[in-house]
Amino acid sequence: MTVKLGSFYPVIATSDVAAARHFYTRHFGFEVTFEADWYVSLHRPDAPQYELALLDHTHPTLPEGHRTPLRGGLLLNFEVDDADAEHHRLVGEAGLPELLSLRTEEFGQRHFIVAAPDDVMIDVITVVPATGEYAGQYVQ
Repeated sequence: MTVKLGSFYPVIATSDVAAARHFYTRHFGFEVTFEADWYVSLHRPDAPQYELALLDHTHPTLPEGHRTPLRGGLLLNFEVDDADAEHHRLVGEAGLPELLSLRTEEFGQRHFIVAAPDDVMIDVITVVPATGEYAGQYVQ
């Protein structure tokens, strides 16, 4: 039997809760649902099932030996209707650091990657038809 989930969301152990909160609310439309100086819970008002939490990496709710801030290795995918328009908004207008330039991939994505606090990577994606060998690899 599989457990029934009521929710699932990432929690980023951050060295600067306020900076991370500002980034996700300003650039990606998240709103605060709970806020303390050590923890912020965010959701998208247009899709409240999309949640993200930020936790001060020094907080005792984390086990001893695991109280270190995230320093890379996390890629968050944000699927959008128009990656080109988001690229213009986030890189061109807001000046976010671009880690991967806007491109179309044969595996079915038009996307780019920008840097977020804590060396998190944000992959902004528009799904496009897969081509070549990838076209037949999607499970229906």
